[in-house]
Amino acid sequence: MSPSEPAILTVSQISRSIRHLLEGEFRFISVSGEISNLSRPYSGHSYFTLKDEGAQLRAVLFKGQQRFLAKDPHDGQQVICHGRISVYEPRGDYQLIVDSIDFHGAGLLQLQFDELKKQLAAEGLFDVERKKLIPLFPRKIILITSPTGAAVHDFLKIWRNRKWGATIQIFPVRVQGKGAAEEIAEAIVRINKEINSDIIVLCRGGGSLEDLWTFNEECVARAISGSTIPIVSAIGHEVDFTIADFCADLRSPTPTGAAEQIIPDLTLLQRQILLHKRQLTTLLLKKIDDYSRQVSQSRRLLGDLGMTLSHLTLQIDHNTSRLTHSMKIILQQQTFLLERIMIRLERQSPVNRMTIQTQRLRHATEKLIERTQTLLRQKRAVFSAQTALLDTVSPLATLARGYAIVRRKKSGKNREEIITRSIQAQTGEQIEILLHNGSLECEINKVINPL
Repeated sequence: MSPSEPAILTVSQISRSIRHLLEGEFRFISVSGEISNLSRPYSGHSYFTLKDEGAQLRAVLFKGQQRFLAKDPHDGQQVICHGRISVYEPRGDYQLIVDSIDFHGAGLLQLQFDELKKQLAAEGLFDVERKKLIPLFPRKIILITSPTGAAVHDFLKIWRNRKWGATIQIFPVRVQGKGAAEEIAEAIVRINKEINSDIIVLCRGGGSLEDLWTFNEECVARAISGSTIPIVSAIGHEVDFTIADFCADLRSPTPTGAAEQIIPDLTLLQRQILLHKRQLTTLLLKKIDDYSRQVSQSRRLLGDLGMTLSHLTLQIDHNTSRLTHSMKIILQQQTFLLERIMIRLERQSPVNRMTIQTQRLRHATEKLIERTQTLLRQKRAVFSAQTALLDTVSPLATLARGYAIVRRKKSGKNREEIITRSIQAQTGEQIEILLHNGSLECEINKVINPL
């Protein structure tokens, strides 16, 4: 065979390849459609065709899987079949191998129910903390229901039998079909705004999931959660659960059960009150008898109360005298002890110690001042004597007697020089004459040396 030529397959090979492709691609699928051409041969398997407006698909439900169905399939049913695609090679037909069947689209509805329930639970609409208390003795109850249904009559029958004086008002709505959910949600909102009521009851009889679907709508759930009036759900039978049941403040299994839960039984209440009254009377009489016996016994134990009081009075007077005497002695002892402590405190008082130290400081200060003054007088006398001696030899004293000191006037780096002989001076030289008071600057006009 030339490499360019396509491979030649047998019918079995191509059928097998197609089967593998289909079974691999459509391993687990759900197909909705109408059952037609249903047949059950001697084998017990069910063969039928799923069809819609534009196409049809062969299907087979094996005998072993039929026991898991809620009911038997038949022609004309709208169903959702779950299974896998396969190919029957002998005929070259592809078909749906059915594992389970949801009738009337119940599987899809259940999926929608579970998704909405999960969403609302996550938002907290089912939380117990949000639930409102149901009044024990309601005076007005509003039924949101269909006035022609059997459920409302079951509820009213219980109300009449219990003879409770509550007012029942029926708010008529559709409880099934298109637009029923919106009508119920609007009724809840309107009652909260316009009508004064103690309890709202959502009332409906049993039915299939599709029949009760109105109470699984999101708008109804949110209206229930937003109600300020407590809401009781009385929908379907005991095994039926709706989204409204989870949102309501109280869920009753049936309309009859709701009436029994929220409407007090007047006859039963009267019997209970009468029973409690009798029990209370019996209890009170028994208590009175018990207390009477206790009083009588206490009187016998006390004896003559007057003598007992006189004896107690004497004891009190005697104990008072002893207590007064004891208090005086204790007071004297404590006073003496306090005086001793006060004396010790005065001796050890910082004030007294400071007074003594102050006196010592004052005496030492006076002695220091006296010694300082004596020393000053001595030093002053010595100073006066030294001053007098210094005056006798001081040049200033000599100058005061009319003498003067002649010195060469300082210039540049030359030091001042005292002139005591004429030969030390030169004609025209500047000299300074120091007097007793002040000085004279002079110029030498003539120098006279000694012979």
